[in-house]
Amino acid sequence: MWKKIIRSQKGQAMVELALLLPVLLLILGGIIEFGRIFHAYLVITGASREGARVAVVGETYDGVREKVIASAPSLDADSLDVLLEPESYGRGDMLTVTVTYPVDLVIPLISALLPDPFTT
Repeated sequence: MWKKIIRSQKGQAMVELALLLPVLLLILGGIIEFGRIFHAYLVITGASREGARVAVVGETYDGVREKVIASAPSLDADSLDVLLEPESYGRGDMLTVTVTYPVDLVIPLISALLPDPFTT
């Protein structure tokens, strides 16, 4: 009788793997996409701070944009959008440097859950 029970459980591991593998791959894909988005967020934050430092000492808009692009070497320079508010400023004035960057999602199922491209 025990031999029948043992034989009938032969495919149990394969069925469990077939049920859990899609969930594990979805979690792994989510971790990868989150890491890519978070990396872009950190680089953009640092680049906008560098741009603000340059802007407060009296650099022009083009100089600020060049500094932001130079501070974000791992990102596509053509996709970086730099916005200064107010547009006319002087040395020591308060201003806001806003940098946006679209992150294209690679995992298809994750792109169904999040907007593609995800803008940081």
